[in-house]
Amino acid sequence: MNKSELIEHIAKQADISKAAAGRALESVVGGIKTTLKKNGSVTLVGFGTFTVGKRAARTGRNPQTGASIKIKAAKVPKFRAGKAFKDAVN
Repeated sequence: MNKSELIEHIAKQADISKAAAGRALESVVGGIKTTLKKNGSVTLVGFGTFTVGKRAARTGRNPQTGASIKIKAAKVPKFRAGKAFKDAVN
């Protein structure tokens, strides 16, 4: 399922226009991004938790030349599925 299919599904389930469903989806995604930028976490009970993880600096290799390169430390988004979500999938 891609973004437009998800918007269509939301519009159909909530009985709203596709434009309103698109704005609602953008609002949810924007809220999650804003909270994660501030190093917060977003917990949706029954679905899961979005958090920020840290990836340490490390040494990698350029696949074309084989030369060593330094990869900087970075913050990465993480998602941990909740129990109800896991049970629904299995």
